[in-house]
Amino acid sequence: MTTSEILNKVATGQLSTSEATKLLDNNQTASLGFANVDLSRQQRNGVPEVIYGAGKTSDQIVMIVKALSRQTLPILTTRLTSKKFAELKDDIPNAIYHEKARCMTVGKIAKSKTNDYIAVITAGTSDQPIAEEAAITAETFGNNVKRIYDVGVAGIHRLFSKLDIIREAKVVIVIAGMEGALASVVGGLVSVPVIAVPTSIGYGTNFQGMTALLTMLNSCASGITVVNIDNGFGAAYSASLINKIR
Repeated sequence: MTTSEILNKVATGQLSTSEATKLLDNNQTASLGFANVDLSRQQRNGVPEVIYGAGKTSDQIVMIVKALSRQTLPILTTRLTSKKFAELKDDIPNAIYHEKARCMTVGKIAKSKTNDYIAVITAGTSDQPIAEEAAITAETFGNNVKRIYDVGVAGIHRLFSKLDIIREAKVVIVIAGMEGALASVVGGLVSVPVIAVPTSIGYGTNFQGMTALLTMLNSCASGITVVNIDNGFGAAYSASLINKIR
């Protein structure tokens, strides 16, 4: 039960204050020994705790999902390998694996009640795994998403053919490796917030995304916010908060 449901039951006499106190305590965290799962994050932040799959065993992920599912659905797990998903899928039969995004969702994803959307743009095809992480994250949080892939500056006419779609978005996520120039180009063409994601795609002096990161941080286009290298999840989280401002 949510906190509001518990309090309503106290108000109508269906629960005693001692019973409600116990339930509210249980609503805050779930101690699993190896993890202390935050069950009240959605009430505080509007978005439930998200599971970072890298570094966790399949059994640990199953236990965390089951703890979270008492409070909220859908549940998102990021950075999950297909091998690890194969190990846990029988224990979570309603789980869906999004292979390119390396994400797992559990529970039905509610559709947005508005026509507002987040545009997710990539410079190259190789940036798509990070873009899909961003897109799946945004969709799990209840946003409409439009994907615009492989429109980098090496063939900038591809970007211009999609400009109407990009300009109508409420937030734009730009994902680019190599030199990361696409964020500056898009930032100079739109009147909405742009969240730039540098990727580790590129040859030697890309330095695993450092070159793209520095380019984006030093952009002369105003209104660009930059997240960490390969952090599609972080970009989508912020974009979702912006998209839901009314």
